[in-house]
Amino acid sequence: MSTRSRSGGGGIVGAVRVDLQRLHGAWMELIFPRQRGRGHSVMGKWEPETLPQRVGYRVWSLLGLVSLLAVYPMTVVGFAMRFYASKLDSTRTRIGVVGVTAIALVFWGGVTVVAHLQLPTDAVIPIAAASGVAVVSTALAATFSKVGGRFVSVILAYPFAMTAIFLPPVVAALVTPSLEGVVLEPSYDFAVWILDNVLFVGGINDYLRENFQLEGAAYAGMWVGISFPLGWFFGILIALANLVRPSG
Repeated sequence: MSTRSRSGGGGIVGAVRVDLQRLHGAWMELIFPRQRGRGHSVMGKWEPETLPQRVGYRVWSLLGLVSLLAVYPMTVVGFAMRFYASKLDSTRTRIGVVGVTAIALVFWGGVTVVAHLQLPTDAVIPIAAASGVAVVSTALAATFSKVGGRFVSVILAYPFAMTAIFLPPVVAALVTPSLEGVVLEPSYDFAVWILDNVLFVGGINDYLRENFQLEGAAYAGMWVGISFPLGWFFGILIALANLVRPSG
């Protein structure tokens, strides 16, 4: 006689339910003991006994449920980021750090040569410098991904990888005028938005406007600066995804 599983539905709904239970259990264990792995614990799940414990337990549980509304969508993004990061890491594993660095060196060396043929020397120098940063960033991202653990990957590997991803279109736009409207103009609008809506605290936006001009190689510098916090953010999302569904 066949029986249906009582552990929850399958498919996407079942997976989401398991994810939410795991996240909520992790949240509860920040304060209360033995909230996860109930079926594998001899002592069982801890339950509040006194009235203050029950009130605190319910309030903390409710706060966790509300927090999940914001956290779980980011976890889903983390799943996607982890998938693509694993693809890049598998490529790095196949060709090695030296191979990744060699490919970056050939590509960015070619960009510098094209810039030298089309632009005056004073314009080529910052492009060559940005190319050097991209090569070094690629090498460092591959190295830290290989030798470091998850913490090192979040702090160093992902930011350097984002730098290597962001610089190519920016430098290409500096070399190719036809790309300015596609890359540089949106970058300028994005910089204005950041200054007006993010960096207004403490007059940071005024300081940047008075002391810096967004032109030429400054676009590359801007995206290098953005790549690090963005890399940390993506790294945290991937770490969150690993917490919910540990990778094999």
